[in-house]
Amino acid sequence: MSVAPEDIETLHAQLGRVPRGVVAVAARCVCGNPTVAKTAPRLPDGTPFPTLYYLTHPGAVAATSTLEATGTMREFQSRLGDDEALAAAYRAAHERYLEERYAIEDVEEIHGISAGGMPDRVKCLHVLVGYALAAGPGVNPLGDEALALIATTWRPDRCTCETPSTRGAASASADE
Repeated sequence: MSVAPEDIETLHAQLGRVPRGVVAVAARCVCGNPTVAKTAPRLPDGTPFPTLYYLTHPGAVAATSTLEATGTMREFQSRLGDDEALAAAYRAAHERYLEERYAIEDVEEIHGISAGGMPDRVKCLHVLVGYALAAGPGVNPLGDEALALIATTWRPDRCTCETPSTRGAASASADE
């Protein structure tokens, strides 16, 4: 797998640092910019890295941070303990996540560990939103819910990028 140099440049601008271990762009804004980076399970310096899908779009990151600050993780965590169907779907998302990461590399130090707290906890909504964007609807129920909750602030079908290639196109929408 390879990542285009312009994607690395955009990821660098989005993150404010050089991106590490990117193997693909897993989801894109409607303008074409990266929204989610697919990251190697072992970074170039040898560090194990369980976060396969890394949310990079500044608008999505900010909206998700706000959602975390409102206590949504605690609410989701509570529901996991009360709703067997939700817990089973979340566990299935965890298993799929691991399969996708193992397809790149099975890193012993993180074997069986996904990210975002899956399968028993809700630890990071950024991971769950990134995973939901990369996998599409119906794979990670809590990622899907988090996306729905941030829709008034950020949506994947509406460009809010602030890069030189998209300035002036910030109102572009997939449904226009």
